[in-house]
Amino acid sequence: MNIMEELQKFVGEGAKLEHPTDLTRGDFSFHARGKADELTAKFNQNKPDWLEKVEVVGSFVNFFLSPKFFADSIAGIIKKKERFGEGKKLVGQKTVVEYTDPNPFKEFHIGHLMSNTIGESVSRLIESQGAEVKRACYQGDVGLHVAKAIYGMRLEEANFPPETASLQEKAKFLGRAYAAGATVPEFGVEEYQKGLVGLNKTIYDRSSPVVNKLYDWGRKISLDYFEIIYEKLGTKFDFYFFESKTGEFGKQVVEEGLAKGVFEKSDGAVIFKGDEKEGLHTRVFINSEGLPTYEAKELGLAKIKFETYPYDRSVVVTGNEINAYFQVLLKVMSLLFPDLAQKTIHLSHGMLRLPTGKMSSRTGDIITAEALLANIREKLGERGSDEIAVAALKYSILRQSPGKDIIFDFDKSLSFEGDSGPYLQYTCVRAKSVLEKAAALEKSFFGSSEKIPRPLKNFSPALVEKLLYRFPEVVERAAADYAPNYLVTYLTDLASAFNSYYAQNKIIGSEEESYRLALTAAVAQTLENGLDLLGIKVPGKM
Repeated sequence: MNIMEELQKFVGEGAKLEHPTDLTRGDFSFHARGKADELTAKFNQNKPDWLEKVEVVGSFVNFFLSPKFFADSIAGIIKKKERFGEGKKLVGQKTVVEYTDPNPFKEFHIGHLMSNTIGESVSRLIESQGAEVKRACYQGDVGLHVAKAIYGMRLEEANFPPETASLQEKAKFLGRAYAAGATVPEFGVEEYQKGLVGLNKTIYDRSSPVVNKLYDWGRKISLDYFEIIYEKLGTKFDFYFFESKTGEFGKQVVEEGLAKGVFEKSDGAVIFKGDEKEGLHTRVFINSEGLPTYEAKELGLAKIKFETYPYDRSVVVTGNEINAYFQVLLKVMSLLFPDLAQKTIHLSHGMLRLPTGKMSSRTGDIITAEALLANIREKLGERGSDEIAVAALKYSILRQSPGKDIIFDFDKSLSFEGDSGPYLQYTCVRAKSVLEKAAALEKSFFGSSEKIPRPLKNFSPALVEKLLYRFPEVVERAAADYAPNYLVTYLTDLASAFNSYYAQNKIIGSEEESYRLALTAAVAQTLENGLDLLGIKVPGKM
């Protein structure tokens, strides 16, 4: 039973139901606007068994849920298990979520961790509401950055790793090569730039066997290496799109748009003329060399995505440094593919920074994803593992709204005391350990989820019970707003409430043992389900 929907039937669609922050004001409340007494009388005449009482405080009507409701909600959680929290709002809809997007020939850095963490959680949240979700990764396997990397590979030829080297060692070599190739020489700057432009065209044309060999080797090493990181992060992509494929199609789309007057020519290039009144910049879509730019490739990608997977919604997760660019792209899409523009949602995020400051792959001063995770594991000491390190990182990213920059605080993020990923994992493991101890003592709190023991007559629900039943509505809201931070806040509050309950109440051997064990099982299930929606695994032991 969706209690929010049941209450909404009574108060009417226009009324806004909320959870009072003051628990003495009930479980739900709404502003009755002069009809409080009338509505209260209506409730009291036909009071359902899930409602304990209705009170009026000023112009507000407060609803108190019954002990039966709380016991039934716990039974429902245990019965649904891993499906608790699922909704039906998006059943029948198809969504593609594009995120992470690391470029081959460059290292997978902490900025990619932001996109991956947010994109994976958003994907899971949308899936939880019944939609079919396909995960997509779009990667720049052509462009000036590739030219710089291959130029650097030539400069670093003496340090080229042998075939027997590990995949990680080969990937690190590519990172060093890119840094070397991106470093502008003190002399011959003009020659350097011309050389890159020429090399870039050679890569596009595949006109040099030597360059082709370096390109094919580097591309494969990068893509294979990325898969190792995806596995650690719990991501498996359904589609991989590459600029080498979207470029030609994008160029064709731009040329067709040029004929329709959407674009115009300027100094040998094809541009979209921005409108300052709309806050749109002028952008180049085909450069003077006749090559499609990132903008044209992205335009081609939108169409290719839809042809590959006819979606109802396309969510694109990127850093907020390209917000202005994406506004132009959406404007162009609205002129060429209006239906796709309406289906596209751009979800931008801030930057992930460490206390030491910014990073740059161009200079080689880059913090890779693996280096950060290794650092976290080291600081965790004996408790260090990939599962806990990933939890610490993902929690830090997801705890606030996606648009903000994040400075990763090692002390807070690795704490087992509260407001951290490891804290949520530890609380879930603690709850499970209570259940395991009870099982070892041959204690059984239910034969089936239909027979959850009722609490004693003087039962007064604690905060933990008042939070548990809210989980599905929190998940639904987080999915609707593409905001995993709502779920993070909820899970942290639930973990805190359970730990307080655990400290103040004896569970095994108490007079209410059966009910409290059931409550513990419901907490463990809810925490595990919520953490899974964040892309965080629960370790067996901590």
